[in-house]
Amino acid sequence: MLKHVIEVIELLDRPETSGTLLADHLRAVHGAATRSDASAADAPPAPRFEVRTVQGDKGSTDFVHVTIPGRRGRVGGGDAPTLGILGRLGGAGARPERIGLVSDADGAVAALSAAAKLLDMHARGDVLDGDVRISTHVTGWAPTQPHDPVPFMDSPIDMETCNREEVSAEMDAIVSIDTTKGNRLLNHRGVALSPTICRGWILRVSEDLLSVLETVTGQSARVLPVTTQDITPYGNGVHHINSILQPATATDAPVVGLAITAETAVAGCATGASHETDIAAAARFAIETAKAFGTGAAHFHDPAELSRLIELYGPMTRLQTPPPAAPESPETR
Repeated sequence: MLKHVIEVIELLDRPETSGTLLADHLRAVHGAATRSDASAADAPPAPRFEVRTVQGDKGSTDFVHVTIPGRRGRVGGGDAPTLGILGRLGGAGARPERIGLVSDADGAVAALSAAAKLLDMHARGDVLDGDVRISTHVTGWAPTQPHDPVPFMDSPIDMETCNREEVSAEMDAIVSIDTTKGNRLLNHRGVALSPTICRGWILRVSEDLLSVLETVTGQSARVLPVTTQDITPYGNGVHHINSILQPATATDAPVVGLAITAETAVAGCATGASHETDIAAAARFAIETAKAFGTGAAHFHDPAELSRLIELYGPMTRLQTPPPAAPESPETR
């Protein structure tokens, strides 16, 4: 995994980085590993790649989408569940204000590295049960944004557009990977798991995913604190820890945040702050979750318990929608 992380960073850490550059790299990874003994009969469906350039008020960014079909996935007509892996960020670079890869890029690096590893596995015949859909966006020229306690990365596009591009109705559950270093809530360098968010509810932390996290890191699991503000849409004028749980505002599927963290508050626009081994751990968590989720061995939440909560206290889907005439948000990353 570390090899894939280093290769992706090399492609992202340059002024001319683009979605096409990354998609071509991922195609090459799959092509280089294709089995010479694979027959047409036993070959799984081919992966799908898509790059879309989206223009926003503050510039443009390239969305990179990769679908890796599973052995029993819906792409091939099966019934295994589909996992979404999202790399969340404002931008991979903050040029011309900052030169180099910014801390905020870690989520994109992790998602693209997971895609590369899964494509390599897929081509060699290690095909997962369920489909995996991976999405992120790429720009080396994103603006920055004031934020307490340290500055955020801003984004060329708004969050509604980002969710519309990355979150798919085909995703039965989502792992959202995001750098979460600009806070004083979790003083630990590594990765941390959030509680599961579903339909406006902050649910208990998944025991299955805690086990995956502890296996991947070899450490006791860290849990990211989550508030009601964090799961509401951007643009409502309240404070959000960052965009890690914004996908939960755009889907009814369960969402967990996988935070890449630090012991001190590190600005999202800081350069020289990415730790390759931590990113690799995040990518390995995403892959191991995809393996277990596709077979039904890992659950993000208990549907019966969620139904009981709704029966007792009513729906919380209003937390997924912005209020009418919402005030300008203090941050837009």
